[in-house]
Formats: sequence, structure tokens, C-alpha cells
Amino acid sequence: MKKSQIRKKFLKLRESKLKKIKSINHNNIIKLLKKKGIKGKIVGGYYPYNNEIDCIQILKKLEKKNYIVSLPKIKKNSQMDFIQWSFKDPLVINKFGIPEPCNGKIKFPDILLVPLLSFDTKLNRVGYGGGFYDRYIHRIKRKKKPLLVGLAYSFQGVKNIPINRYDKKLDFVVTERKIIE
Repeated sequence: MKKSQIRKKFLKLRESKLKKIKSINHNNIIKLLKKKGIKGKIVGGYYPYNNEIDCIQILKKLEKKNYIVSLPKIKKNSQMDFIQWSFKDPLVINKFGIPEPCNGKIKFPDILLVPLLSFDTKLNRVGYGGGFYDRYIHRIKRKKKPLLVGLAYSFQGVKNIPINRYDKKLDFVVTERKIIE
């Protein structure tokens, strides 16, 4: 199946199944961070959009544990930065309809929570097709290597995702059922 077919299928599937499934146990993400001995305290999250896994609760828990929370801010040329953000800070709606920080310091996450439409057992992912996360991961790896944690529902898994040289693998995928390594 081509990536475009996977995108179309899982956008519809995610919307239809959303009300029937449980959310992710956010404690699994905290356990994963402890297990991996993550020393850095900067987490890159995202504001959920289009039925993505809602990571706002985990970001709230991590902020209470003194992690620095950051959210993506879209720039020109399909690039993005992660901007430090707190729950008391305002957000603005970007051109895609997604809330993002309106100002703040650029941060380079130690842990990057990544939204996705589909994943396979080799930890490849399919996003919306804009390449924002792949470009960002490529760029940030010159400065540091963040732990890449995909957030998905278990039904979003497929046997195999076609990849190209620009695609970046995840380190883990956390679903409502398990952690895939």
C-alpha cells in the first residue's frame, strides 16, 4: 500500500473508532522515560489535531515534574521549531488550524512526542505527508539525539510502511495497549 493510501485509510479509521477506544495510559510514557534514564528535561509535545492522540495530559504531568514543555511552531519552507510553552501561556492558531505558541524561546527537545497516522513494527511512521517532523528530526540530530516517541492507537499499526531516505524512524510507539520497541 502506498503512503497516500495509508494516510487516507487511517484518517477515516481514526475518526470512526475514536469514541470506542481507550486513551493511552500516560503513566506508560513516564515509566518509559525512567526506564531509559532520560536525563534531559525538555519535552517536545504537540497540540492534538484531527483526532490525534491527545498528549496534553502527559505534558501537564511532565510540567509538574519540572520538565520544560515545548510545542511546534511552523516556519517558512515547511520547517518548524519547538518553542518553550507553559499551560498559562497563550496559543495562536496557525495556517493549518493548529494551536501553537505565539512567542517564547526555541528549545531542542530531549524527548519528542510525535503524532502519526500509521506505524509498523520496525517503528516507521506515516504522518500527514508534509515532512515537518522528518525535516525537524534531521535538523535537530546535529545538536542532540532526542528520544522519538510516537503516540498512536493500536489499530493504526500496519505490517509494513514503504520508506524513503528522508523518513526518520521512531525509537518507540506507545499505544493504549502497549509500548512497541
